[in-house]
Amino acid sequence: MRITLVLLMLIGTRLLAQPKAADVKTFTLNNQMKIMVLEDHSIPNANMYLFWKVGSRNEYPGITGLSHFFEHMMFNGAKKYGPKMFDQTMEAKGGSNNAYTTENVTVYTDWFPSSSLETMFDLEADRIKDLNFDDKMIESERGVVLSERSTGLENSNFRLVHEMVKASAFMAHPYRWSVIGYESDIKNWSKADLQQYFKTYYAPNNCVAVIVGDVQTDNVLALAKKYFEPIPAQAPPRPVHTEEPPQNGEKRVFVQKDVTTPNVLVAYHVPQTQSDDYYALELLNTILSSGNSSRLYKELVDKKQLATEVFSYFPQSIDPNLFYIYAVSSKDTTSTELEQAIFTILDEVAEKGVTENEIQKAKNQKLMEFYQEMETINGKANNIGTYEIFFGDYKKLYEAPAQYNKVTAATIQEVAKKYFKKPNRTVGIIQKNVEQ
Repeated sequence: MRITLVLLMLIGTRLLAQPKAADVKTFTLNNQMKIMVLEDHSIPNANMYLFWKVGSRNEYPGITGLSHFFEHMMFNGAKKYGPKMFDQTMEAKGGSNNAYTTENVTVYTDWFPSSSLETMFDLEADRIKDLNFDDKMIESERGVVLSERSTGLENSNFRLVHEMVKASAFMAHPYRWSVIGYESDIKNWSKADLQQYFKTYYAPNNCVAVIVGDVQTDNVLALAKKYFEPIPAQAPPRPVHTEEPPQNGEKRVFVQKDVTTPNVLVAYHVPQTQSDDYYALELLNTILSSGNSSRLYKELVDKKQLATEVFSYFPQSIDPNLFYIYAVSSKDTTSTELEQAIFTILDEVAEKGVTENEIQKAKNQKLMEFYQEMETINGKANNIGTYEIFFGDYKKLYEAPAQYNKVTAATIQEVAKKYFKKPNRTVGIIQKNVEQ
């Protein structure tokens, strides 16, 4: 599929409107907290993203799930703004917030009228410096997380098989446990565990703050110095140095559950986001499962009707991770039939490659997604922080379109051959009874 004239015009218009790398101003405070600012006066709003370089990869057996737990704790009050006051104060100023935790990072997001900028700095500084470790609050949130874990595994077949596959695919690396942690660890964290973890990973020198919107850079820097700089730095966290050994044979995990039809999850070891293969794998991910004309959907759902649902998933990560393919079989389709059909599709890509139409369509889609994200202050802030953390430098954000365009059909075939190999995969199956 060739790029249409309309699409070229849309991409060209959006490209001209994009900020340049030089428009992002970066500062490092005396406590080593990194501040990144991009002025965008298109609307009278702004946002603040705080990227904390801590996720489940920083945990170890005994304290798994602590990173996610702090996502809850950070909204439960501090010295100046007590319980529930963070949300109440922000909402009174016209703002809103959210947060998420992954294997690699914990991110807090604030959206607000730019006139409320100083209040946002005050709120964030309060909970960074003086978070409340009240015993009753800790136990209340412990119960919430335990409930979230049990109901999540019960209600989501994907989460269940995903946890099992990760635990098998990774033998050494901390990606092997889920972000929410093990139940026994959640039940047994001590207050001392929490306080030490917070002191280590919520130190300002472990944070990248991104502010985008209708702000003045000098004012942002002045507020950062006023509210964030007095918070003392801590000793840098211990680096994660564990490397996952090569997998030299297929692994298989069977989970018995009362499901209507079998669920299949296939995972292949792939490199980290900073790898030269990242953009080819990302385009391959799009070709495999994005839209009704994608390889997996067209073959498994539409044409052969072997599955009712299928998708692939390739997470950004600091260390080598997994490329996932998940499918739910249709009625009367066995897990064996479904997984073999998946392997046939992947083998075909490795042996014959992809078509020029497929790769051009994938590039068009990724470019449009990229420019649509970069049209909003939220998308700009998220992408700047994401590239700074996962790609090692926010400037690489502005190289992304060229990196996608450099990928060829031969490159995609090469990465499929390199990673989609039987000894490199782990297969997880959920079904009522294990098939013989």
